[in-house]
Amino acid sequence: MKSADEPNTQPDSRSLPVSQRLEAAYAKDDDATRASDTLLINEQSRLLESEGKRVYKFGFGQSPFPVFAPAVDTLAEHAADKDYLPVQGLPALRHQVATFHGEVDATPWEASRVVVGPGSKLLLFALMKALPEADILIPAPSWVSYAPQARMAGQRAVRLEATFETRWQVTAEHIEAHCQAEPERLKLLVFNAPGNPTGLAPTVDEQRRLADVARRHGVLVLADEIYGLLQHRGEHRAFARDYPEGTVTTGGLSKWCGAGGWRLGVMHVPTGLGSELFARMLGIASETWSSVTSPVQQAAVTAYTRTAALDAYQQRQREVLSEIGQWCAARLNAANVRTHAPDGGFYLFPDFEVHRQALAARGITTSAELTRRLLEEAGVALLPGSAFGCDPGQLTVRLAYVDFDGAALLQSTGTVMDHEASRVVVEGIDAIVDWLQQQA
Repeated sequence: MKSADEPNTQPDSRSLPVSQRLEAAYAKDDDATRASDTLLINEQSRLLESEGKRVYKFGFGQSPFPVFAPAVDTLAEHAADKDYLPVQGLPALRHQVATFHGEVDATPWEASRVVVGPGSKLLLFALMKALPEADILIPAPSWVSYAPQARMAGQRAVRLEATFETRWQVTAEHIEAHCQAEPERLKLLVFNAPGNPTGLAPTVDEQRRLADVARRHGVLVLADEIYGLLQHRGEHRAFARDYPEGTVTTGGLSKWCGAGGWRLGVMHVPTGLGSELFARMLGIASETWSSVTSPVQQAAVTAYTRTAALDAYQQRQREVLSEIGQWCAARLNAANVRTHAPDGGFYLFPDFEVHRQALAARGITTSAELTRRLLEEAGVALLPGSAFGCDPGQLTVRLAYVDFDGAALLQSTGTVMDHEASRVVVEGIDAIVDWLQQQA
């Protein structure tokens, strides 16, 4: 024990330089603000390509299709627009968004309750931040950013584990059990269908059961419907059709319009939720992004205006994505990689469980190790199931089947998988299957 007159050799924290103060503070923090896995895999793929290596890019979920051409023309026409627009969004755009979703989703969007943001990603975070203390109910698997956003917003992220047998869908029983366990806490269910990372959606009956449980327990639902217009049969069912008074819906241009880099998202907050939540959303917007880029908002008015050309553009995307997704799922299933055929979007969520013993013999026991070895040894970039909230030992991965020439396939006719523009996807899936056979 140190004597009373022995000098204190420990540094005074008040005299530490800022770098050490930051290090000490971060050591006590979680990883909520680390870079997104989806963005990291994109950078890793680029690095390997710069070294001359062949990479099949199934990791980053970016639309392979060109932006809807009339919207590009409008963007060019307004390139010189420089004024700040209203925080809530350009009135003409809010009106057009409300009209558009009212038609395609058969749900009553009100222009006065639409918020335009710099991508739906930031709108999702803003909503979580605008809430009082709440549980954010997040399916596992689900998009990589939901849980970190909940923690960054000061909320409690609650994982609800789904399984292959439930088609990776959270069930009404999941929600019921959590609501009964903690009835007093406000709850927000994040609902993404067709989903990332699975490409799947619930049946109409399953969705209605979820809505019934949410209504009975007063659960707020955040319906992330960014892939809704890419439901392969054109049969997306908006969650707000079943729970209009309690569903906040988000969408945007990144997936169905191919304009991820434009960073434009939209949100509808129904009148039934009152004025306070909406006011707080606008308050966050005014203190952060101020307004979305003026030329992009003008271009979005064109994108959200239904025409025969727009309908044909969306329909051809759905046809292409459906055929490729069905082919990929069938090829993987034939190799004993359990894979549900997709309902929409451009993702698959393969499960390598059948190959566990052979993979373990090669030192592969986690999804992260599985994707690392596939990238290094087969040149296939995927994301591990653990990035989407799954148990690290679960041998699942997300496969974004977007490594094809979208512009060529938009203009093509006939069988998609026979087209040269799809060749890279075929080669990439074959590379996975060949690698698996080498592990046996």
